[in-house]
Amino acid sequence: MAPTQQEEGKGHVLVGPSVATTSLGDLEYSVHRVPRTHRDDIQSVFPKADCEALRIVPTCQRAREDLVKVGEEIEAEKDRLLLVFMSWSKALWGLLDAQGHWSDYVDPCSGLSMVHRESQAIYDEVAALAVLRGFKMSNAGCCKVVLHPQWGSFIYPATFFTTAPEQDIQQAIEKLKGMELKMDS
Repeated sequence: MAPTQQEEGKGHVLVGPSVATTSLGDLEYSVHRVPRTHRDDIQSVFPKADCEALRIVPTCQRAREDLVKVGEEIEAEKDRLLLVFMSWSKALWGLLDAQGHWSDYVDPCSGLSMVHRESQAIYDEVAALAVLRGFKMSNAGCCKVVLHPQWGSFIYPATFFTTAPEQDIQQAIEKLKGMELKMDS
């Protein structure tokens, strides 16, 4: 997958858009250094994290439904995508933690970190994808939504964080391909 026009030339991109295939579905991901413009946001969510060593791994899942709409089918799809991300993140966290790397992930429903809970600051997935991947944002009523360049609003964003070097991140993601992930409810 080639970087979008907005991503090109951004020094914070370490690994361009790639696909992580899992037993539960695919996630598009990339790996980034923390850009200067994003450091205050990261420090508020992870006050003890070293922003120089930290890597941001934003993920996007292609939704079966337009997630801007409302209804039971939309809520069921959001729940399914949440479970896929949480299962993938727990497994990735376990692999990287076993190697001694600090890692965490954000619950995309609340914006709160799942492992290191020293802060109640909320991570803004939409604003982060605008900064990290150059995605456009749109207003949907009182909410901002992110628009994937190919999928539009059929997107479910969620983010993983780690101090692991990018090669360790990619090796761990590759290991997940062969693992049977379980959906925790």
